[in-house]
Amino acid sequence: MAYSQLNPAPHQMAKPGYGKRSTPDQLARTADDFAHLPRREAAIAAYLDRVPDGTDISVKTLAKVLPYGQCALRTALNCLQRAGHLRRGSEHVIGSGSAHWVTRTWFTRTARDDAWWAAFSRGDVPTEPSPRPTRSRAYVLLAALGRSASVMSLSAADCAALEPLADEWFSRGATEQDVLRALTSGLPAPVHSPAALARIRLTAKLPPDRTPQAPPRPALRVLECAKCGVPGRPEALRGGACAECRGEPALVRDTGGLSPAEVRTRAAEVRAAARATLAEPVT
Repeated sequence: MAYSQLNPAPHQMAKPGYGKRSTPDQLARTADDFAHLPRREAAIAAYLDRVPDGTDISVKTLAKVLPYGQCALRTALNCLQRAGHLRRGSEHVIGSGSAHWVTRTWFTRTARDDAWWAAFSRGDVPTEPSPRPTRSRAYVLLAALGRSASVMSLSAADCAALEPLADEWFSRGATEQDVLRALTSGLPAPVHSPAALARIRLTAKLPPDRTPQAPPRPALRVLECAKCGVPGRPEALRGGACAECRGEPALVRDTGGLSPAEVRTRAAEVRAAARATLAEPVT
């Protein structure tokens, strides 16, 4: 089923802070993004890819807008999780002004392996290799400068030499129009050396650096098993499921004689205590 057949309107948004969350550094959208999935799962994935962040993508809500029942949707979402497009868990955003953990459903158009999701849960997101443009934004602007002011036409060597100076403008938030205005307004007559004049203006008129001094601290994230909902180490949640739910024997650990059910209960208690601690006001 094509995505156009799964295009209800409007999208139902979740409560503030909940709903779909897109992961960073995804590759550009193509027609073959979900070709490796079964037809139903591919259609649902295409729908999830296009709805905005914050959309309610719970099974119950999706069943109201998509032509599938809750059981089929739950099966499809688990398939997307095993394929690396989806993870569920909880997150506490540092600096958000709230001490509460919120439930998250992270979606990525670009399929990720278990190692990537483990790094993501630690706030260490590896970037995807992608082809670099043959010419930078700064170089392209300089090469086309003569179209705005013919007396400022630059050679290829001039563009390459001035590229770092123009690129610094963009790193400080300047637009193409800002750079063009600085290089072409109030030109003297005649212009003896366009490259020298461009260098002087790019240096003398450089805008102030508004880049934040310190990057924001990463969010605290906990991934959960897709089937039983128990939190676990990302490395242990292969395909988004714990060993027991995958039907594999769990590693034998010294739990002080606790049964598996007691271990799960203890884990839930620890998690609740951690949330309660974060919720306490700071004095």
